[in-house]
Amino acid sequence: MRNYLGKPRSVPRPEFTNRFRGPRLDLELIQSITQKQWQEEGEREVLRLAREMAARVPAYRSLLEKQGNAGVEMQSIQDFKKLPIVDKDSYLRTHPLQQLCWDGQFDGVAWTIYATSGSTGEPFYFPHTSLQDEQYALYAELYLRSNFNIDKKTTLYINAFPLGAWIGGIFTLKAISMIAERGNYPLSIINTGIHKAEIIKAVRKFGDHFDQVIIGCYGPFLKDALDDGVAEGLDWKRYNLGFIFAAEGFSESFRDYVGTVAGAKNVLTSTVNQYGTVDLGTMSYETPLAILIRRTAVENPRVYKSLFKDSIKLPTFTQYIPQLFYFEEVDGTLICSAWGGIPLVRYNLKDSGGVYTFGEVSKKMQECGIDLSAEARKYGIPVWEMPFVYVYERNDFSISFYAFQVYPATVRRALENADMRKALTGKFTMTVKHNKRQEPYIEINVEMKAGILSSRALKQRVGQIIGEQLLKESSEFRETWKHKGRSIQPRIVCWPYEHERFFKLGSKQKWVSK
Repeated sequence: MRNYLGKPRSVPRPEFTNRFRGPRLDLELIQSITQKQWQEEGEREVLRLAREMAARVPAYRSLLEKQGNAGVEMQSIQDFKKLPIVDKDSYLRTHPLQQLCWDGQFDGVAWTIYATSGSTGEPFYFPHTSLQDEQYALYAELYLRSNFNIDKKTTLYINAFPLGAWIGGIFTLKAISMIAERGNYPLSIINTGIHKAEIIKAVRKFGDHFDQVIIGCYGPFLKDALDDGVAEGLDWKRYNLGFIFAAEGFSESFRDYVGTVAGAKNVLTSTVNQYGTVDLGTMSYETPLAILIRRTAVENPRVYKSLFKDSIKLPTFTQYIPQLFYFEEVDGTLICSAWGGIPLVRYNLKDSGGVYTFGEVSKKMQECGIDLSAEARKYGIPVWEMPFVYVYERNDFSISFYAFQVYPATVRRALENADMRKALTGKFTMTVKHNKRQEPYIEINVEMKAGILSSRALKQRVGQIIGEQLLKESSEFRETWKHKGRSIQPRIVCWPYEHERFFKLGSKQKWVSK
């Protein structure tokens, strides 16, 4: 057994977090920070991070030496942009774990270790320190205070994210516990994990004891829990419900559906989606302002085209603190730099998306005839001048059909049709197969609600609605339809509720199979 004799040097941390070491978050401080201050302080912080890494992270120092960047002064953001872009394969997997850590020390440090899901390759394990917990807690306290008034209401947080080696559940437990203890909020937590029956049971047993109940959950699991609760006679509307999402995007129709079932008075404040990774933690989240802008874009094609350009994939649209997570957009891909147990500079997240300053978004809205501040006042939501980051569904989470991509987002929108909601849960797995003549076709495996039986009529109707959505959204599909006709309409396979082939209870939904 190895004896650890040395003591690690202090781990550097972003100076920005020191502003929030008090018992409760100062929302007025956030409100007072201008766009220029966010930008300048973010640049100053990321330069300090890069210099610290070059001096104190052996793997990064070695990388800079090999690429001839060891002498870069890193005095300006222009110097920073000369640094190499790294990713898992080029950096993390090519160095021993300890060399990726501050001062080359892994032994003797108090870590919480999380695993990636392995959906795009072999799982990678990321050690986190309490700093990542503090960063998540800062974001969470921001939305729990500004959206849900946890300082004024007794609150039960149902943590329905996965518990185990994955980041969602344990990371959330630590952050919510940190907030409750530090701020002395009347905030309680129950950890159900991804078990629908336990979510329903928790609401039934404890819902009446709190002013509000907040459920943190992946979107597909939450929808199942809400639908199951309705089927069991649970009236969700009698509770003051809020929802925190993570891991994947969803449509505004989905947000409206959840709000309707729950009886939400204002989905701008009662629903929050977070953008995070195992690599870096929770990096940004949907402020009410970001949701308002996204919903406006869905309703106004001119705003949509100005902000997002892509006509098929609706991105998750969030705001972030650049002093903690410094985002860049390089050739349509998101790059992020952040402090942590494994600190990372110019790390390729492999996510498609982009970055805007607050001023850039305001200008784009103004050019479309919309006064952003006036709209926010109309809905009674705060305007924070933090920058925005938007992220699309990953390209590797799509299927290739006749040399073009078909995305799960299109199928999701089709299955949100009111007619489909009566028979299907909304979960599916799509793939490309070939017939005897080796011609490709799209197969979509859909999950039926409990008690629904498969029929030829149901499969034909589902295939028709998905085909119509593809024709509406995809110019490549429309062009191929002109030549191939109805033969390219997706083929549907209906599966019983929670069938373990594609919809095993307790596992994260796999939208694409390759």
